Amino acid sequence: MPEEVAARAQVGHIELEDGTILEGHFFGAAGSAEGEVVFNTGMVGYVESLTDPSYRGQILVLTYPLIGNYGVPSPTDAPDRFESDRIQVRGLVVADYIPNSDHWEAAMTLGEWMAGEGIVGLSGVDTRLLTRRLRSEGTMLGRILPGPSDGERPPFEVADPNATDLVAEVTCRDAMTLGGADAAGPHIVVVDCGCKRSIVRELLARDCRVTIVPYDHDMEGIDCDGVLISNGPGDPAMCQTTANHVATLLDRRRPVPVAGICLGCQIMAIAAGATTFKLPYGHRSQNQPCHEVGTDRYVITSQNHGYAVDPDGLPDGWAVWYTNLSDGTVEGIRHSKRPFMAVQFHPEGSPGPTDTRSFFDMFLGVVRRG
Repeated sequence: MPEEVAARAQVGHIELEDGTILEGHFFGAAGSAEGEVVFNTGMVGYVESLTDPSYRGQILVLTYPLIGNYGVPSPTDAPDRFESDRIQVRGLVVADYIPNSDHWEAAMTLGEWMAGEGIVGLSGVDTRLLTRRLRSEGTMLGRILPGPSDGERPPFEVADPNATDLVAEVTCRDAMTLGGADAAGPHIVVVDCGCKRSIVRELLARDCRVTIVPYDHDMEGIDCDGVLISNGPGDPAMCQTTANHVATLLDRRRPVPVAGICLGCQIMAIAAGATTFKLPYGHRSQNQPCHEVGTDRYVITSQNHGYAVDPDGLPDGWAVWYTNLSDGTVEGIRHSKRPFMAVQFHPEGSPGPTDTRSFFDMFLGVVRRG
């Protein structure tokens, strides 16, 4: 792709709100991008990560040094590698971009894919320094600009994407049903706050009939066997509309089983009366260790979130289910008597381990018991 090759000849730089500036060369599309700068420490899975709606509004820094070496498959031939129908990040920053991909599934290079979707990439950046700065100072706003790092640049004015309704940008517009009326399993309604496709695939693989509804869908009188609140981008405090609808489910006299994943966990906590807070630099990796409270069970999980539930605000009946072994934060909540459960990590993996895929079986077991 000529425009992608031309981009690699151009110099650009990334600037953080604290004044940190690092230079590199463009790949993908050449141009400008701005947003919240976050890092992911996974070694593989860039296709899944880039298409994850939870990254909406963010510039993603990948800490693994070699990125692009296995290319990008065709969405038609390998649909399970894509978590949405487009790249969701605003920009990508890597140490070394590999333009010559070599993999039997590869239909295009990473740079060609990004150029085709107008997504800016910056290579040759000291991502170790950048990551250490984000870890020590916390997640920051930033921007990618063309030109050398010592050139003139406009004043730093980057809007915080977390102050906007990012979920409204990634939700479905209309309800849709998958799996068919003849599916032998239960009917699950998925509230789409930016749902990864692999979550839906896990439900379909268990023979569920799945109805996907927008984030602001009215839950009053909804007819289904269970409800799952999906992952999604941004600050959960911006999801009050969804939380209000979920609260109507939690307050039912005869409750329908409700589960949440990632942002869905935070929304359920807010709906129950708890609060959330922003983590210093988030959890974005494929090797996050978690402990199931009250047991000797430990699991390695895939995570992608920048906020967490405050355990002190959980009302009576609710308890912490999982905690993160690295920082002690909440990674799951559940109700002691009612059929409500949620996890902060991604049991579907994609990318990452599937040690906790049994979460879906546990939820559906509760659904089947009524």
